[in-house]
Amino acid sequence: MKEYMSAPLPFVGQKRMFAGEYIKMLEEVKDAKVFVDLFGGSGLLSHITKRRLPDATVVYNDYDNYRARLAHIPETNGILHELRGILAGLPRHKAIPEPERGRVLDLLGSKEREHGFLDYITLSSSLLFSMKYRTSLEGLRKETLYNNIRKQGYNAEGYLDGLEVTGCDYRELFNKYSGRDDVVFLVDPPYLSTEVGTYKMGYWRLSDYLDVLTVLQGTRFVYFTSNKSSIVELCDWMGRHPDIGDPFKGAVRKEFNARMNHSATYTDIMLYKVG
Repeated sequence: MKEYMSAPLPFVGQKRMFAGEYIKMLEEVKDAKVFVDLFGGSGLLSHITKRRLPDATVVYNDYDNYRARLAHIPETNGILHELRGILAGLPRHKAIPEPERGRVLDLLGSKEREHGFLDYITLSSSLLFSMKYRTSLEGLRKETLYNNIRKQGYNAEGYLDGLEVTGCDYRELFNKYSGRDDVVFLVDPPYLSTEVGTYKMGYWRLSDYLDVLTVLQGTRFVYFTSNKSSIVELCDWMGRHPDIGDPFKGAVRKEFNARMNHSATYTDIMLYKVG
């Protein structure tokens, strides 16, 4: 079966840059039968895990309903085909002028009424710059649109094959599998100080972020974060959880320099205890 090294549809925070290091980490895992992807996101970690360890049970927590976007790929590809027709002759990577801009927005409105759902995140990647995404037609109307239309359609054939797919609060899923010594938890929550508007939860306070650390205590895990933090709230939270200690003591650390846009960068971090 095909192995994807990046998510088949755009997703903020997908781990494609870490795919190589993640695969190396999987080779270190011993005696694990279950991998639980608590913050499944695009499902890339779950997908790679199942391809590399086909006998393992891999649980993908699709809280953001990425699978609905995958299911609508035929409609998305059809819209992109029509957009190419509207923008034919216009220079690529330049702002879309009127009347073509109006025709683009009219088409999207018509298709949303026809299908009842439009994958605006994926369409945004063909109409906006600098990794900007919008989740509605109203959001796109406020933006300068660019002719960045993808030249080919999307394909996700077999991407979710073999996965156990669910969609629930990560704490509910953790409680279901905690206490077992044959489980590895994949923990990739939304990063602090990054845009979370495309996530279903729509919010991500520091206290929410820190609460995730409680699932690392005494478990086998792979955890992702960045070099951004808010030290005042961190100290307050640690004062209320003195029994937690440092969940990363003894963990292996890998880093990757990532780019948010043309001027902003940060360090992506993977820590794991899987032995």
